[in-house]
Amino acid sequence: MVPPAEFRSYYGRPIVKKPVWTHDIAAYFFTGGLAAGSALVAAGADLTGRAALRTTARLTGLGAILASTYFLVVDLGRPSRFLNMLRVAKPTSPMSMGTWIFSGFSAAAGLAAVAEAAPLLPRRGAVGLAARALPVAGRAGGLAAAALAPAMATYTAVLISDTATPSWHAAYPRMPFVFAGSALASGGAAGMIGAPTAQAGPARTLAVAGAALELAATHGVEHRMGLLSEPYRTGRAGTLLRAARVLTAAGAVGALLGSRSRTVSALAGGALLAGSLATRLGVFEAGKASAEDPKYTVVPQRERLGTL
Repeated sequence: MVPPAEFRSYYGRPIVKKPVWTHDIAAYFFTGGLAAGSALVAAGADLTGRAALRTTARLTGLGAILASTYFLVVDLGRPSRFLNMLRVAKPTSPMSMGTWIFSGFSAAAGLAAVAEAAPLLPRRGAVGLAARALPVAGRAGGLAAAALAPAMATYTAVLISDTATPSWHAAYPRMPFVFAGSALASGGAAGMIGAPTAQAGPARTLAVAGAALELAATHGVEHRMGLLSEPYRTGRAGTLLRAARVLTAAGAVGALLGSRSRTVSALAGGALLAGSLATRLGVFEAGKASAEDPKYTVVPQRERLGTL
């Protein structure tokens, strides 16, 4: 009898190339989600008259956009490469669509953030006219940013799921929910940290809902994809995602129990932000690990062939 063949690859070499992205892109995943979540918080705060929460969320969103721009340019090497992406719009390309989503979202959220400077401007002359027009323009920009926020939060999940990286590609039904939940949790967390507790109720609700979505979707990625879930539970990715689970759960509990305490709210918000960052880094590391080990490419292929 011939023993069952064991899995081998050509000299143990990877079959697909690992992602060439650095951790700047993992950080971009986080800051992009933070910007999207903050835009939703800001729009809700603006419509319900919570000025302090609105200001906090808009300025957080602006800071996250600036950080995202930096990380993206560092990865591309020079700004002109990003501008070249705007020469075409290709609906079948997540990269092309993501460039346009990011550009439109950044312009709208940036306008909303600039409007926060209106009370500081003189009320006379041309500058005074601009100061009176800024609040209206800011609301329009904030609502436009909120409308684009779901796409901003999830297009990076579509982008990585569209690659040949095994554990990213297999997670395409769940990864947008992981990124959406992480974005909501981080945006709500920033509002909890920066706004008074009396105004932070909507941010707290959004943070808890986002944390629940993130935990549920990440659990599916870690346990419901057969062999391709393994990179999410082992190695550096496993360590990061376990830490993310603890931080996110602790932050959600703190958000629920600390609604009257500014200190507890701030600590819970910090835990949620750290958990969101750890989730993005864990997903990034899991993709790299699955590309480096050829078994994650070949074994699932053989299993699929066996079912035909």
